[in-house]
Amino acid sequence: MRKQSSYLPGAIVLGMHDALVSQTGIIAGLAFSVNDRYLIVMTGVISAVAAGLSMAASNYLAQKTNQSAHAIRDGIVTGITYLMVSILLIVPFLMTENVRAAMTSAFIIAIIIIILCNWGICRANGNRFWRHTIEMLVICVMVSIVAFVIGELAKHFLGVVI
Repeated sequence: MRKQSSYLPGAIVLGMHDALVSQTGIIAGLAFSVNDRYLIVMTGVISAVAAGLSMAASNYLAQKTNQSAHAIRDGIVTGITYLMVSILLIVPFLMTENVRAAMTSAFIIAIIIIILCNWGICRANGNRFWRHTIEMLVICVMVSIVAFVIGELAKHFLGVVI
């Protein structure tokens, strides 16, 4: 017997949160390591498309394994959400030549997305808004810090100068 339940908000949160964490980490790692906004945009777009497709396929397969009747829809929603959030984080690098200003804008966009998403989630299921919001913010910041450190270490040990 197939399960008829679907958790569409879960598919949205999965795509949104994974994009925030991974794309913010990738963009921050590059922004703090290189000063080439076109390289940041190119890498961001490539990673966004690859990861968005991967997220869509992974959620589809997970839902299919759980015998969800909405596996295809949930997979597509996860992938589209991932791509939309990724685009929002990349856009500031197309709008200014100042990489630091673009990174600041991307962080502000990420914070706004986190606040709006958590507001919707907490309103729908009664969870604690600030607890969830701070948890998501801390995760994004920690991943960005780790990505920055990796970028700096890569520059140093690989001798990469861009």
